[in-house]
Amino acid sequence: MHITATTCAVLCFISLTGQHQQAHTCSRTGPLSAPFLTSPPWRTMASGEEDGTVDEKENNNKKKTKSALATAWLTFYNIAMTAGWLVLAMAMVRFYIQKGSHKGLYRSIARTLNNYCIDFILGIVRTSVIVTGVQVCSRIFMVWFITNSIRQIQNEESVILFLVVWTVTEITRYSYYTFKLLHHLPYFIKWARYNLFIVLYPLGVIGELLTIYAALPFVRRTGMYSMRLPNKYNVSFDYYYCLIIVMLSYIPLFPQLYFHMLRQRRRVLHGEIIVEKDD
Repeated sequence: MHITATTCAVLCFISLTGQHQQAHTCSRTGPLSAPFLTSPPWRTMASGEEDGTVDEKENNNKKKTKSALATAWLTFYNIAMTAGWLVLAMAMVRFYIQKGSHKGLYRSIARTLNNYCIDFILGIVRTSVIVTGVQVCSRIFMVWFITNSIRQIQNEESVILFLVVWTVTEITRYSYYTFKLLHHLPYFIKWARYNLFIVLYPLGVIGELLTIYAALPFVRRTGMYSMRLPNKYNVSFDYYYCLIIVMLSYIPLFPQLYFHMLRQRRRVLHGEIIVEKDD
């Protein structure tokens, strides 16, 4: 009788312990599912593949939308810039026909040229970073810090020279980008883009350098944009020598721009494979 009571007590303890462990396990893992209620493994795999396919399609659609918007913006920008430079060219021709002289021409188009300098900064162009940076800095410097600032040199022939070069170059360049984005590129536009620069780029550099050189006597005489010691900032800056350094910088920078265009010419017109280090 004693053995039976002890045995019953042990069995009850084991039973209670098993129930406690099962309850603890169920609280961690959730209720046990019946085998016929569980989804087959191949359905789970198929569902995961479908979810991945949907996400991939959504990502592709987003990329296509962004690409379409970027293309639309670039097309609009290049059309606007082509039209703008054409208007500037017609204004220059009309002024020369009416006046019979280039004197006063720069002053008549200065405001429009300033706006185009801002567009150079805001524009997005798919080209070399170095080439774009050199062109933008050169245009802004020549317009804002040289020609606009020194009226005494605005009637120099060198100013008209670089203006004509800029105008022809930009009309050709932006029309090339426009037709290329529209997938209807006439051959003569492509030919002009990669042949006219051979003559235009050196002429433009000559015009810019002669204009800076013409500005040197005025800058030295007036001390324009210069800071002399002593001053409260204890800093000295001489714009005259700054212009000389700018002129010397054309020696290493212009060959990079020119040879970059020559490489692009070989690639586009002759089908050579060119690897650009900074693209």
